[in-house]
Amino acid sequence: MTSRTFAITGGFGRLGAAVAAAALETGARVALIDAAPEGRGLADGVLALGGVDLSDSDQARAAMDKVAQAFGGLDVLVNVAGGFTWQTLADGDLADWSRMFTLNTLTCATACKAALPHLLAACDGRIVSVGAGGALKASGGMGPYAASKAGVHRLTESLAEELKGKVTVNAVLPSIIDTPTNRADMPDADFGAWVTADEVAQAILWLASKQASGVTGALLPVSGRV
Repeated sequence: MTSRTFAITGGFGRLGAAVAAAALETGARVALIDAAPEGRGLADGVLALGGVDLSDSDQARAAMDKVAQAFGGLDVLVNVAGGFTWQTLADGDLADWSRMFTLNTLTCATACKAALPHLLAACDGRIVSVGAGGALKASGGMGPYAASKAGVHRLTESLAEELKGKVTVNAVLPSIIDTPTNRADMPDADFGAWVTADEVAQAILWLASKQASGVTGALLPVSGRV
């Protein structure tokens, strides 16, 4: 990955940080883009762009342009930014369906469109998005989240066809990622069965590598021991 530039959306979170660390270990240049105004404990040498609303086309385009200007181009876009909610349709708020669409589907599409001119100009451009295993078959209460992540899956497949031979487009589909938030929300779960952020990051790095040049349109389950 030496001389390759990564833009990681949702880069201030646990998974974004894990992807950044894995990319930096390979010698890549890394930019983190996040809605939060600033991140904590960020790795040395990263370009941190906080306060970016990735559902806004102008802000997304400005952020990708800054990355390309800072590093002389952009080779890999990793779409980590997103959100989660659990609610039943009967007792939930329909506004959360729109919120999940914005946080998960729309930010992914907007980031891809903003990065596309730079990725097309690069050699072996890559897009890797984070979908969800739970969007393949949704359980009770997972409707808004699963629907929005299914949108990421369909976008991945469609964009892979659109960009075939130019930029590869793939997605990883984690099960439950072992994070402090998920442990707090599910204290009785078997944490050892969950996939770690580092394991998801390594799958993303492989899809971003030259070794995966023949893979596009894939939805890769990263399920851990679930």
